[in-house]
Amino acid sequence: MNRKNGVKRERSRAVKAVLAGLLWVAAGALAGFSPAAVAQTSGLLPGAPGSFSELVKRARPSVVNISTVKTIKRGGVPFHFRGPFKENDPLRDFFDRFFKDQLPKDFKQKSLGSGFIIDKKGYILTNNHVVEKTDEITVKLADDREYKAKIVGKDPKTDLALIRIKADTALKQLPLGDSDKLEVGDWVVAIGNPFGLGSTVTAGIVSAKYRHIGTGSYDNFIQTDASINPGNSGGPLLNTAGEVIGINSAIFSQTGGSIGIGFAIPINMARDLLPQLKKGKVIRGWLGVMIQHITPALREKLGLKSDHGALVADVTSGGPAEKGGIRRGDVIISFDGKPIREMNDLPYLVASTPIHKKVKVVVIRDGRKKVVLVKIGRMKEEKKATVAEAEKKASLGMTVEDLTPRLAKELGLKEKHGLVVVKVESGSPAAEAGIKVGDLILEVDRKPVKNFRSFNRKMQHYGKGDTILLLVKRGGSTLYLTVRVGE
Repeated sequence: MNRKNGVKRERSRAVKAVLAGLLWVAAGALAGFSPAAVAQTSGLLPGAPGSFSELVKRARPSVVNISTVKTIKRGGVPFHFRGPFKENDPLRDFFDRFFKDQLPKDFKQKSLGSGFIIDKKGYILTNNHVVEKTDEITVKLADDREYKAKIVGKDPKTDLALIRIKADTALKQLPLGDSDKLEVGDWVVAIGNPFGLGSTVTAGIVSAKYRHIGTGSYDNFIQTDASINPGNSGGPLLNTAGEVIGINSAIFSQTGGSIGIGFAIPINMARDLLPQLKKGKVIRGWLGVMIQHITPALREKLGLKSDHGALVADVTSGGPAEKGGIRRGDVIISFDGKPIREMNDLPYLVASTPIHKKVKVVVIRDGRKKVVLVKIGRMKEEKKATVAEAEKKASLGMTVEDLTPRLAKELGLKEKHGLVVVKVESGSPAAEAGIKVGDLILEVDRKPVKNFRSFNRKMQHYGKGDTILLLVKRGGSTLYLTVRVGE
């Protein structure tokens, strides 16, 4: 009896499932959709698009193909190609006649990229590396019309460039969205010209935000798995509303093709720079600090409650930070009302701040929050990035000596006094910590040391396994290193 009842129940469930399926299909038919079309959207994801076709139809006319021509200089002809002949030597003519055509020459290099129209007047946004150092730029529209383009403004540090064409008709522009509102998991669509294949569309999701991939001080990429390949550079990354939320810029690949890891510049970064790009030059704000990541060891030694923020490793003498009261050892956790999650957040915020603007900077100093007011200066073009990466390894094993004029000369140091590292054993704890010969030790656990005697006195207080915080000077800058006393 139990077995028969079980069979009846299973048959009843099967009949109900079939009826439910028929009702679902019928509902779709009444709504004007085929069963296949309805199946494209999951009940678990009611917001997932069934198709991107309408979005593409609206956006495609605004996406352009950019082809460039660049002259590659071979450089001067080496002596062995010219021969050992003087200008009036009769053998010179003989040499030129037979070997001149075989000498290295300049050649034309062609490349392809993408871009998108942001203004009816013909302004097009793309990557700087697409148009940098080019002799000729040609823009091809979606309807196959071609125009010569000129660079209006470019910014190598963010890899952005603004070019312009003069079309005979009004152009359709793409609306710009808000990349700050983008969420991981959101649908995105990339349009461009990969490998020269015009107007190619790919789709995917936002894989991550705030990616720092080591291309510069202002890394802040959107990562996506929408296929991006060579030739896509400069093309738009769109949200489902058809708004540009990123500019396709780079890929991570060992083969040169897409493996599902692509990077786009957030459109908010480009929007901030557009007024300056239209003027032809980008002027950046300058704070005057060297900063580094907060490692777990640094967090412990500095008594910090979290690893959020940017640790100030050095302050430029006479710079805005020093004048505003920022000190070495401060941890910047907020700049102009914006939180600093990690070190890499600060450089772009500072750079995009108008010069002479007074901003509030919140720092943690000796365990307490402190607000300072800083007047932002102007970054000079020749200045290097204001980021000093902290060595991430930790431990001890080095030889230090009092710095003498003779030793300073041997090591190429400008200083005449102090405590200098003269030897670091290979594979030792000090080597693992990143300590180098020529480093000047300024502080041990936030206390200044001026000579070997004071340094040796402090070392007597540490035992095996202890972690020591050192402040060292290297190449005109200072940085903190955490060293673990060897076992």
